[in-house]
Amino acid sequence: MTTAVFAGFYLSFSLILAIGAQNAFILRQGVRRMHVLPLVITCGLSDAILIVIGVSSFGVISEVMPWISPILRFGGAAFLFFYGLRSFWAAWKGGEALEAAGDTEQSLRAAILTCLALTFLNPHVYLDTVVLIGTISTQYDPHRFAFGVGAATASIVFFFLLGFGARSLAPFFARPNAWRFLDVLVGGVMWALAAKLVLMP
Repeated sequence: MTTAVFAGFYLSFSLILAIGAQNAFILRQGVRRMHVLPLVITCGLSDAILIVIGVSSFGVISEVMPWISPILRFGGAAFLFFYGLRSFWAAWKGGEALEAAGDTEQSLRAAILTCLALTFLNPHVYLDTVVLIGTISTQYDPHRFAFGVGAATASIVFFFLLGFGARSLAPFFARPNAWRFLDVLVGGVMWALAAKLVLMP
């Protein structure tokens, strides 16, 4: 059982290390020190829910709802494109990003809704959690749920490290061009993910 827990932890951690929509958003919020705790909890629990679904019933879902794949693919691509466009716009304006880092704060409700959208409208999250982790968990029967616990724990640990660790970057982002760089990076990640979804066979 211990082997299954650690295997799930290492797999999940390695998958989530690659910067994605969730990671970029949490990084930006962490640097700005805005709603970090509720957001990292939201991301961690959202991933945990999807991992549980994948470990318990990923095969049944694809058989019962074969139409869900193209919906997730193109709907997610459209969402990522417009979120990336928003980031590029913030980078071009410059002053708006700096103002957001100061006194003007995004509401907690808006931040959580954005976080949930970046999670559940991103098909890559389903591929990593439901499909990949769900598939590999079958290799650890009868301890597949221990594997899932390890995978879910890795997600929660990662987001806590990312969200609160980003605060150490605050002095760097005191400079206007640093915010522009972050917004361009976030926009590039979003558009790359959107393109990958559209072009995948």
